Amino acid sequence: MAHAHHHDGPVEYNDPQFGKASPGKIGMWLFLGTDAMSFSGFLIAYAALRATKDWPTPSQALGGVGLSGFMTFLLICSSVSMVLAIDSCKRKNRTAMLRWLAFTIFGGASFLGIQAYEYTHLIGHMGMGFASYAHGTSLFASTFFSITGFHGLHVLSGVIYLTVMFTKAYRGDFDNGDYNQLEIAGLFWHFVDLVWILVFTFVYLL
Repeated sequence: MAHAHHHDGPVEYNDPQFGKASPGKIGMWLFLGTDAMSFSGFLIAYAALRATKDWPTPSQALGGVGLSGFMTFLLICSSVSMVLAIDSCKRKNRTAMLRWLAFTIFGGASFLGIQAYEYTHLIGHMGMGFASYAHGTSLFASTFFSITGFHGLHVLSGVIYLTVMFTKAYRGDFDNGDYNQLEIAGLFWHFVDLVWILVFTFVYLL
């Protein structure tokens, strides 16, 4: 019986925070779980409408996918820079942490700027409004603006959230290497990025 608790090898935890879920992290996971259900509802409704209505080809109706493809690239890059910001915090390198956080914020803000340009173009040149579409069912326009607008609201929230984290980092709040708050912000940002990849695939490409 003495061997019942035998491990295959030594398990070392050099990181005191490894494996710990702070109340903030658990709270963020719960929030993201409910938020994922909201996005699922939107995408399921989009799929049901597309299957039952006369639906335009999205890539043609939206004037190509080049711009949205670049938006996707921006968000993926900003997810990478968020990981690097947390890593810099672990290494207690404030300069690098601020640089990567700034890059992440810039990526999010650029995404919003391009989305605003895209909306202007679609409304002005492609005959799309929230409740009207010049070349087919208005449900296409309604679902497009609802899904991408809801996601855009998340990106805006993320940019504000990360700006608060940047201010704290600049003030020296994370100089002790405590990256918990940054990791919670990172969870939200990676979620926003992952959801956009799904939105881009379902709404623009398929």
